[in-house]
Amino acid sequence: MSTHVTELFAKASILSEKERATLAGLLIESLESEVDSDVEEAWRVEIERRVAELDSGTAQTVPWEVVKAKLLRRTE
Repeated sequence: MSTHVTELFAKASILSEKERATLAGLLIESLESEVDSDVEEAWRVEIERRVAELDSGTAQTVPWEVVKAKLLRRTE
């Protein structure tokens, strides 16, 4: 990593968790230079489908703590 990037990381590390998440999102968005309308439409349809499943009670949800524990076990 360059010195500049290391310095930026050090400064970003002192931000609150919410601020770091916002910064991460903004950085990721900055990498997406071109919007693919077909992909955007596919995501819109998928989101509507998932919301409908949640609203109807047919979706099987998993608590965040369970998902987090599984992910952490995979990285060990």
